[in-house]
Amino acid sequence: WVEEGEGDVIVTDVMMPDGDALDILPAIRKKRPDLPVVVMSAQNTVMTAIRANEAGAYEYLPKPFDLKDVLSTVNKALSQQAPAVHPEIKKQEDNLPLIGRSAAMQDVYRVMARLMNTDLGVMISGSSGTGKELVARALHNFGHRKAKPFVAINMAALPSEAIETELFGRSGTSIGKFEKADGGTLFLDEVGDMPLDAQTRLLRVLQEGEFTPLGETLARRADVRIIAATHQDLRTLINEGKFREDLYYRLNVVPIRLPALRERIEDIPDLARHFLRQAEANGLARKTIAADALDILKKQIWPGNVRELENMMQRLAVLCPDEIITGKIVSQELSARPMVQETASANQPHQLSKSIEQHLRRYFDLHTDGLPPPGLYDRILKEVELPLIALSLAATRGNQLKTADLLGINRNTLRKKIKDLDIQVTRGKKLM
Repeated sequence: WVEEGEGDVIVTDVMMPDGDALDILPAIRKKRPDLPVVVMSAQNTVMTAIRANEAGAYEYLPKPFDLKDVLSTVNKALSQQAPAVHPEIKKQEDNLPLIGRSAAMQDVYRVMARLMNTDLGVMISGSSGTGKELVARALHNFGHRKAKPFVAINMAALPSEAIETELFGRSGTSIGKFEKADGGTLFLDEVGDMPLDAQTRLLRVLQEGEFTPLGETLARRADVRIIAATHQDLRTLINEGKFREDLYYRLNVVPIRLPALRERIEDIPDLARHFLRQAEANGLARKTIAADALDILKKQIWPGNVRELENMMQRLAVLCPDEIITGKIVSQELSARPMVQETASANQPHQLSKSIEQHLRRYFDLHTDGLPPPGLYDRILKEVELPLIALSLAATRGNQLKTADLLGINRNTLRKKIKDLDIQVTRGKKLM
């Protein structure tokens, strides 16, 4: 049909009875470069999204999907030219950089796939422990700069007076991160913690494409891709005069928001098994986890997100004497932790403040080496606001007027919070 010129768009699954549709996509694109191909898959991994993009697919749809989304995608494909062909990459399903097949992660994967072979600046936002550096490394490792260095620097871990030396180097004494990352990727973690003077120098480098080590006068070309990350709300820092707005727009060309673990509970089984396989690869005994244990893990609150779950699985891999990790063992380990979050019973609605107090105590306990990062007040308020507004919108089926009335705030305030918190609004569908 393709060779005979039949059809205006192809809609295909990835896994077909006679093979992988992505394997023949380059041949289709070669014969009919203007024929858009929409692929769908139940595999729902980041590699599936990347492979679909690299093979030249017009769009990738993870299953399950809404039929309206398919129809909308096909309509767009019929009216737009399909993207240019890129070289195909091989499957690497056994060594995925990111784990999770939830709808929340699918959105992340699709944005990442479109960014792989570009040099666009990326701002990755998300709570601590959600995997921001993993995303940055995946963007580098599967992009056209993968043969060059990936260099990471954590702004929150450096004294303010040392940041400029770390970034740009000092004549005769040290090489800066910009020079070390030449031709590759420079990952600026916790960029919200940069002092203003360092922000000014960084902005100048991004504008002019060159940097000057401290103590030197000769500028050097800055051939790096910048990927930044933060757990803070940079818009709030801008309003407080702590972050430059012009630098924000330079860094935030394409935003990627990583969901908290509570927003992707269905990924916990895959994550738990992955961390056990990692433990085995590191020399620990092989362990499997029982279904009842996974159910218990899915009911927990994880303030430390994926990193906290990883630590838990590593402890279980070490401490569990049996090959199978049961629900009883998981419960014992959870109860041994300080201030384990308990689910309030239905007849104790007044315990909300107590639950919040326990959550905060656990959060402080996670930072045994010191205090949590600055900005705790705004982060906690945002943690409460997001589910409150999202659930209220779900209860009113996306009606913002009713939601504003329910919350007791005006509609403009609600709209601003929806935008600032990046809440997806679905009209006409009750999600509760």
